[in-house]
Amino acid sequence: MTKHILVVDDRLALLDLLRRVLEEEQYQVSVLPQGSGAVQQIRAAPPDLLILDLKLTDAEGLDILQELRAHPSTADLPVIVYTAAVREAETVAHLVAGNPTRYANVVVLQKPFELDTLLERVEQVLGTGATPSP
Repeated sequence: MTKHILVVDDRLALLDLLRRVLEEEQYQVSVLPQGSGAVQQIRAAPPDLLILDLKLTDAEGLDILQELRAHPSTADLPVIVYTAAVREAETVAHLVAGNPTRYANVVVLQKPFELDTLLERVEQVLGTGATPSP
């Protein structure tokens, strides 16, 4: 069965690139070009994996992550978050380390990252079900 990945980022060029790369790996990919409304859409139709930019112009990725973790239907949703902002990456890394049960299946990638690294993390999360280390 094809795994469904949702990518949330407000940069259209990056959304297009990630969609193409993930589709080449035979994933079903949906994209959202903004963070507002993402939580409701994810709860209505949870993907197998969420790839989330932490720095969005209309919402905070960290808020989205915390809202998803607070709701039973999305509490275990695998999430790969990425950002160029060191502070946000450290904040999520501390959340994961401080509450590994609640933030299981959350992976943090610091930008810039190689596409191969992202694909490895996606495979780790979806392919084996193992929780990758950040």
